[in-house]
Amino acid sequence: MKLTCESRVTGVAGSAPIQNAAAMLRRDLAKTLCPGGGPGAEIRLQTALDAMPPESYTIAARPDENVLAVTAGDSLGAVYGLLEVSRRFLGVQPFWFWCDQRFVPCASAIVPDDCFIASTPARVRYRGWFINDETLLSHWPVARRPEGAWEMALEALLRCGGNLVIPGTGENARKYRDLARDYGLILTHHHAEPLGAEMFVHAYPNDTPSFDRNAEKFRALWREAVEAQKNRPVVWNIGFRGQGDCPFWNSDPQYDTPEKRGALISALMREQYSLVKAADPAAVCCTNLYGETMELYQQGWLKLPEDVIKIWADNGYGKMVSRRQGNYNPRVPALPPKGDTGAHGLYYHASFYDLQAASHITMLPNSAELVCDELGQALDAGVDDYWLINCSNIKPHTYLLDYIAQLWQKGSVNTAAHRMAYAAAYYGKENVAPVADCLAGYADAAIPYGPHRDDCAGDQFYNHVPRMLISQFMADRTARSGALEWLTGAGTLREQAAYCAKLYAQARENYGAYLRRCESAAAGMQGAARTLFQDTLLLQAQLYALWAEGASAVCAALEAGFDGDWQEVFYQAGLGKRAYTLANRAMRDREHGKWIDFYANECQTDVKQTAALCGYLMSFARNIGEGPHFYEWQRQFQDSEADRRVLVILNTENHPTDDELWRLMEQWREV
Repeated sequence: MKLTCESRVTGVAGSAPIQNAAAMLRRDLAKTLCPGGGPGAEIRLQTALDAMPPESYTIAARPDENVLAVTAGDSLGAVYGLLEVSRRFLGVQPFWFWCDQRFVPCASAIVPDDCFIASTPARVRYRGWFINDETLLSHWPVARRPEGAWEMALEALLRCGGNLVIPGTGENARKYRDLARDYGLILTHHHAEPLGAEMFVHAYPNDTPSFDRNAEKFRALWREAVEAQKNRPVVWNIGFRGQGDCPFWNSDPQYDTPEKRGALISALMREQYSLVKAADPAAVCCTNLYGETMELYQQGWLKLPEDVIKIWADNGYGKMVSRRQGNYNPRVPALPPKGDTGAHGLYYHASFYDLQAASHITMLPNSAELVCDELGQALDAGVDDYWLINCSNIKPHTYLLDYIAQLWQKGSVNTAAHRMAYAAAYYGKENVAPVADCLAGYADAAIPYGPHRDDCAGDQFYNHVPRMLISQFMADRTARSGALEWLTGAGTLREQAAYCAKLYAQARENYGAYLRRCESAAAGMQGAARTLFQDTLLLQAQLYALWAEGASAVCAALEAGFDGDWQEVFYQAGLGKRAYTLANRAMRDREHGKWIDFYANECQTDVKQTAALCGYLMSFARNIGEGPHFYEWQRQFQDSEADRRVLVILNTENHPTDDELWRLMEQWREV
């Protein structure tokens, strides 16, 4: 029996999720199969609502009828079954779009006459992604359609076996609710937006976001959210954290004890819980034990309804402990205690944004082995009711997202075997060894900035930390940066810069070697595999090598500044600016085809802003070193020795810009 481009997908009238999945399968048939294969088997969908569990399916060949029958227990089971036909027989991988999978169309795809495939229940009940910090996706239209990126994201999630989503942050979450529903996905909510309600400060920008002062306005927002979502599948997030990713008592200081904070949160969660249950007695509710909320729970100040799923969170670096907030890092274990048989979930970061050392536009700097250990321990502790993975902008994180999807489906995965399978699926079987080697080597190259296994530096460490150093130096170089005490401890700013310089020197060595490793791997590849490798692993190696170079130059500039050598400050800051500018250029150079402008709104790690800060430091040093008339350095690096001996007037040509002067200085140094 065979599938051809003439194969019909039948029995799909009905729900939007099924119709969308059928449209994906028809597109895949057209993409992978070419004319000339003759009549193909019919792909016939049928449901068995009373005979099969939810989300389940079977795929069975009926050669006597020339039918490939997909039988499903419900709408989502039908979606999974149709997409499994695409994966199993057409070779379309979950991240085909995000990894630019290339297809060589053939006349037909063979289905064995005795084919029978039965799905197995996923290890985790509710499993999906939070499309968060989506600053790249939000400014990147696919096929000139702003919703195109979300359609491709939700399709990838379904192909990974996901059933749960927060389809964006803030307004995006509400904007794409209907799209998520039409793809068959269950909605859930950001921990800062209980019930998916509009944030108070957005709805009432002129009012104080205090529950004591504006209780009815908060309640009105909650009621509106329940009314808007009550007729769709939702796992309702209840809680009360604050207006943004911070606790409410930061702006409401009357809650000055853990007891007061816990009492208010507990009361409001019970109220939200009752509101949801009144609309749907069978509703499922969850709450995030995140950061300071987890501490309140473990201290006994937070009281929850018994059937609420308690969501534990990693620290943004893959470790199941409380996250660092500023300089405060208690690392409270974030797993349920033994004997707690309630419902438990987790919120885990494939991508994280903390303005300190996390990774947002590059892969998690920690190994897949660490992820496996942490998520395996979570499963052993009974955390299997709910997994929400922060997937950010997806493209930089496909390897880890694919790995976690295997875990939520099966419960355990051989890490090395997965690495090779992933390499084969997207880079080709002939490139498995070098790609798998570079995937493993990525975490090995990351530098530790602290004593714990997960204390490995990501992209923000090379951008936000240098900016902290520069900003403090220009504001008051006699005082240390309080924002860096989590990294360096107490001490002078000079000592902080010296501490960072040692780390960046090690990073230059590590990433220099890793870049050479990736360049060697790329040299052995051809065609689409090489392009994908250049867009992914090689790009990330280039970025880290350039960032380490730039950050080292910043530290050298500050060291010279403490000694009053302003010309050296200017030069080293210029080296930093060049490295960060090249890093930004490296990202933009990997935009081609559908990826044009993917990095245009790279504004959170914001490499171009780091380059700008280096430029500010150049101007700062130039002002001190040769201001207010600005002629000495110009004459030193632009005029001949004879002309420098004659000083009639200050200068006879326009003052060079900082960049022009830096190029003159670099040229002079090379002589």
